[in-house]
Amino acid sequence: MTLMARELKASFAFVERNFNLTKRYWGWEFAWLIYSIAGALAVSLIGRSEGSERLLLVLVVGAIFWNFLSLVFEFIAETVQWERWEGTLEYTFMAPVRRYAQLLGSAIYAIGYGLVHTAVVLTVLALFFQLDLTHANFATAGAFIMLGSLSFMGIGIAAAILPLMYVERGGQMVFVIQSVLLLVSGVYYPISVLPGWMQAVSHFSPATYVLDGVRAGLIQGTPVTSLFADVWPLLVMGAVLIPLGMWTFGRAERYAKRTGKLKRVG
Repeated sequence: MTLMARELKASFAFVERNFNLTKRYWGWEFAWLIYSIAGALAVSLIGRSEGSERLLLVLVVGAIFWNFLSLVFEFIAETVQWERWEGTLEYTFMAPVRRYAQLLGSAIYAIGYGLVHTAVVLTVLALFFQLDLTHANFATAGAFIMLGSLSFMGIGIAAAILPLMYVERGGQMVFVIQSVLLLVSGVYYPISVLPGWMQAVSHFSPATYVLDGVRAGLIQGTPVTSLFADVWPLLVMGAVLIPLGMWTFGRAERYAKRTGKLKRVG
C-alpha cells in the first residue's frame, strides 16, 4: 500500500469515527437541525414582512449558506474539543497517525455533513416561501461553496489550536471568532452599512466573498466566470490559510505535548 493510500485510509477512519459520533448524539443533531431551520425561517420572514422578494432571497441565501460555512468551521475548529469530551485526546495525539490525515478526515466529514444539513434547510425554505429558482445558476453556487470550504478549513484548523492551548477557555474563544465572522461578513445585510473599520475587516473574511458569489449565482444567475473579483480572494485565502493553519497547529501540538496539556480535561 502506498503512503498516499495509507494516509487516505487514515483520513477516512476519522470520517467514520465522526459519523459514528453523530449517530450517537442523533437527538442533539436533530434538535440543532430544527433550530437551524427555525432560525433561517425567522430571519427570512423579515423579507416577507417587508413585501420585497429580493430582500427575501437575500436573507434566505444568507441564512442558508452561513449555516453551511459555520458548520464547516465548527466541526474543524472543535476537533480538539470533541477529543476532550470523548476522553480520547491523548490517545489520538499519541497514535502513529499524521496530523494532517486527522484534520483532512475532519474536514471531509464537516463538508459532507454541512452539505446534507444545508440541503435540508434549503429544501424547507424553498417549499415554505415557494421560491422561484428557475433562473438560478447552481454551478456558481457550488463553485463558491467549494472555494469557501477551503478557506474555512484553514481558519478552522488555526482556530482548533485554541482549545489545545487554552484548556478552560479555548472553546469560548472559537465561538467568539465565529461570532465576529458573522458580524462582518454581510450575512444579513450589505457590508456597506458597517462602519469603515469594520468594512476593512470584512475583506479578510472568506464568507464575504462566498455570500456575494452565491447570491449573484442564485438570485441573478451570474456565471462564476463573471465573478473573478470574488473568486481570486478565496483562492488566495485557501492557498495561504490551509498551510498556515497546519503549521500553527503543529507548533501548538508540540507545545501541548511538552507542557502536559493533553492530559488536562478542564
